[in-house]
Amino acid sequence: MAEVNTSTIEFSKELSSFIEKWKNKQGNLVMILHKVQGEFGYIPRNAAIKVSHMLDTPLAKIYGVITFYNFFKLEKPGEHNIQVCTGTACYLKGGVDLIDELEILLGIGVNTVTDDGLFSIESVRCIGCCGLAPVILIDGEVFGKLEKDQLPEIIAKFRDK
Repeated sequence: MAEVNTSTIEFSKELSSFIEKWKNKQGNLVMILHKVQGEFGYIPRNAAIKVSHMLDTPLAKIYGVITFYNFFKLEKPGEHNIQVCTGTACYLKGGVDLIDELEILLGIGVNTVTDDGLFSIESVRCIGCCGLAPVILIDGEVFGKLEKDQLPEIIAKFRDK
């Protein structure tokens, strides 16, 4: 494998040792990529290159895994990533309407970030709170039984953090 400069990104000692521990085990790539995303909030290109070198795995294979699974992100999400559930219950009770309203309120689309880097919107399949449908999740906080007119107040709460 050709030499590539990966010095522009630093992995924590914990991440580096996790990769070393798992580098020779079968089926390690998904677990390692989860850890990388856990450290950065997404998988930066330089991190993918560094993992490629550490595992002696082609970069194309790593990107194949990253792009196959919806969980992995190639772009840095906003400081407050708004996950809107579009699973069956939330969809039927207005989840898509919440996305539409958030796009208007924030001036961005799904999988994009506001210019100030504060917010991003993500459509997710299921949060597991079907009894509270429709639901959004922001920074681990669940907001359920939502109506569009509640969104400005919720956004304001996180804008002021």
